[in-house]
Parts: sequence; C-alpha cells; structure tokens
Amino acid sequence: MYVKHLTLASFRNHGSTDVALEPGINLFVGRNGQGKTNLVEAIGYLSTLTSHRVAGYQALIQAGEPAAIIRAMVCHEDRDILLELELNREGKNKARMNKADLPRVRDLIGVISSVTFAPEDIDIIRRDPTNRRAFIDGLVVQYRPRMAGVYSDYERVLKQRNSLLKSAKITKTTGSALSTLEAWDASLVQYGTEIVSARIEIARMLEPHLFAAYQSIATTNNEPRLLYKSSLLGDRLPNFFGEDTEEDDLEYLEDSDRDTVAKLFSDRLEKVRAKELERGLTLVGPQRDDLVLMLGPLPAKGYASHGETWSYALALRLASVELLKKESRTGDPVLILDDVFAELDSGRRLRLAELVANNEQVLITAAVAEDVPVILTATRFAVSEGQVTRE
Repeated sequence: MYVKHLTLASFRNHGSTDVALEPGINLFVGRNGQGKTNLVEAIGYLSTLTSHRVAGYQALIQAGEPAAIIRAMVCHEDRDILLELELNREGKNKARMNKADLPRVRDLIGVISSVTFAPEDIDIIRRDPTNRRAFIDGLVVQYRPRMAGVYSDYERVLKQRNSLLKSAKITKTTGSALSTLEAWDASLVQYGTEIVSARIEIARMLEPHLFAAYQSIATTNNEPRLLYKSSLLGDRLPNFFGEDTEEDDLEYLEDSDRDTVAKLFSDRLEKVRAKELERGLTLVGPQRDDLVLMLGPLPAKGYASHGETWSYALALRLASVELLKKESRTGDPVLILDDVFAELDSGRRLRLAELVANNEQVLITAAVAEDVPVILTATRFAVSEGQVTRE
C-alpha cells in the first residue's frame, strides 16, 4: 500500500497543502523549519494516531485554528481508499473512511501501516524505559490494531485505581472499605496481561528480523537480542516513588502464556498491596516494565558506541518494517526516513539506501539533497514555508 495523495488543512505550518505522491522513493528537500517533517508526520499520525515528535495532538493544530485535517488517498492493488482525520482543539476528533464516519478514531489504525525512523530514535537505546515501551507498544498496535482498545482500557483502569489508592492513603481506608479496589484489580490484571503477553510475543517475533537488519547495517558483528524485564517477577518491592526509572531489581519474563502472566500479576498485586496503599500508587504492571536491548553479552544502553547506537536504532525500525511486511495483507508499510541521512556516516547511508530501495513507498526528508545516496532514484519535492512544489 502507498499514499497516492495527501491533503493537509491547518496542520502545523501547512495552512492548505495538496501533494500527489508516487510509489517508490519520495524525497522532500527544504531548510529546517519549512514543513517537510510536518508532511511525513501527518502520514505517520494518520497511520498510528501518534506523533514521533510530540505527545498528544494539540500541537499538530495550526495556531489560532479550531481544527486540523489530514486527508489521504491510499492505494492497494489498484483499489483506492480515502482516509480522513479531523483533529479538534475542542470536542471529539473524527475519522472517516471513503467519506463514511467511523465509530471511533482508532478504527483508522490498521488501514495503512507506517514505520518512521527519525533522529529521536536513538532515545530508544539511550534513555529511560518510557522510550522503549513506546516503541514496542507502537509495534504491538500496528501488528494487532485491536490492541489500541486494550491499551486505552488499561490506562483508564490504571488512572481509576491510582485515584482510589491515593484516596485510601489520605483517608487511611482499610478492610472491607477497599472492596472497590479488588474490582479494579481484576480489570487491571485482565488488560495488563494482554499487554505484557503481546509485548513478549512481538519482541520474540521481531528478534530474528532485528538480527538480520543489524548485521546488514553495522560494521561490527555483535548480536542484538531483546529481553523483557517485568515488575511481575521477583520478591523485592520497587524502590521508586512514581518516577520512571530503570529498575535493577526486575527479572526477565520469557513466558507469554496469558494464564501464566495473569497468575503472576494477581499474586504480585497481593504481595505489594500494603506498599501500594502506603504510597498511593500502582507499583506493578506493564507501565513499570522495560524492554532490555542487548548487544552481545551487554545491554546496549551504556555500552554501545555512538555508531552502534545508531545502527541498533535503525535496525529496530527496519526489523519493524520486515515484521509488518511479513504479516500485512495490504503490502509494505510506508517507510518514513525523517532527516536521518545527515546523521549517518557515508557507509551507513549507502547500506540504508540499499536496504530500503525496494520498499513499496519510502518518504525521505532532507535539508540537503546530497545527503541522500544517488542510488535512490526519487520523485523530488521542494518544501518552503509550508508550500510543497514538485521538481
């Protein structure tokens, strides 16, 4: 599947933009701040309902405007599908497919898939677990779109449970007065189990693609592996008070069987109940877990060199493309390379170009066209002050 036509209205600095795209390589060239990243961000958002640049969506709406529109005609096997997303500053967002309203905005997920690689992706390797959870959760939802609802339900339950724990802490509630908490526990285990199991399964499926991608990019022959560090295991209590820190006391969980995970979750909640009431916070669950990225015998974070870190981050995205491509019924995911060629040395640039050249559609942004290897024959666009011109 590829994006045939993109229309933006009041999206970032694009007041009114219409651009016809082609299969294969599409290159957007322009100085920083002109709107080239905004174009590909819109396509990524239409696909995943997340931005690789900001949390939430309010920043996507042009200043002073009540709403932004992303409209795309996508094509698969000569069949066109019109997708439209309306982002409202106030009120609910709306989604349409072939001009028919969708019951929920998240029903757009899965119609078209995309994978974005951007300079920010080195944070997956270098920074805290939030970045790694966001990576694996984004892939889970693209692979299994129904999981978007599970994540939403889990966040709702977690928020309610934390509110109840905080209230119990303040009022010193005990005994039968905590019966409501037990009801929330059941929902937390139900949705949390699905998330933990899905993460482990996706990580297991991704690993062989990760190994192949890393070996294709890197100059050193290290073996990347994915391990899942879980708050559901171990006897020691988490030693943090709500902040998102890496937890050395967590143990690796390999079994994705839902009954096993649910039992671990329930038992762990029971063990930490007193501490949760003391702190007024949920201490275990997928929001406390981490995806540990190994490179050879050591974790990539803190041990990988600058070049190895870039290779690992890129390999994660290329592996995601291969995983989605293998399972997709709608062709290759759209691959977005946002300002990355300038960050790579000449060897990695060339190897990346060779690896992506045959993808059904690749969208590349660059401040300098010469940063992109000449082997990528591209349809080229100039972007200036929110205006897009085909060259």
